[in-house]
Amino acid sequence: MVALCWKEKGVLGGVFHNPKRYEAMPLGIVIRRTPGATRWAKWAWKAVAVLPGASDADWLVLREENGMTEFHAATLPLELHGAETEAYLHGLSAQVPCIYVILRETGDDARPLSVDLATASPYEAQDYADTGDDIVEKVTMPPGLIAWVRDFVQTHHREEEFKKRRRDRKDVTVVEDGIGDARITQMADVYRSPVAAKKERLQ
Repeated sequence: MVALCWKEKGVLGGVFHNPKRYEAMPLGIVIRRTPGATRWAKWAWKAVAVLPGASDADWLVLREENGMTEFHAATLPLELHGAETEAYLHGLSAQVPCIYVILRETGDDARPLSVDLATASPYEAQDYADTGDDIVEKVTMPPGLIAWVRDFVQTHHREEEFKKRRRDRKDVTVVEDGIGDARITQMADVYRSPVAAKKERLQ
């Protein structure tokens, strides 16, 4: 649905704007293939770059050099949500701000990885890493993409106001006569032993 949004809206630059604290941008994912380091792995694959505003692609060859090949593997929507600005802010504060690319093995020798998600949230990336079913790779954000994410955060981030919890103050000087006071004999005293009350009735 998001992929249709930026096409139907026809917004310049391929960016979809929504006043309800949401934006999305098409993001191309570049995968590099290099000769494997061991005899058991013919090739090594790694996400190495992102292409903001890219058009659709399906493992399009971008460059070949000395046995290395780079593919524009796929284009996915990079979504920003107003409720996740704290996570984006955390990512932007890193020494090298990154996009997190979520990959999954397919078992296909020609296209061994599917590109499932691209996110600017390190918290969301950690959730995928914790499952153990996916490959999570960090790709450096280009300067223009950093500016786009930062503008979104500056527009929509809201610091949560700290509210000190109020406690009910109890007046410790109040004396409740007759409750639990052994000197006062009354059958309604709920704190008195039933055995003691029975003895009083029998006397």
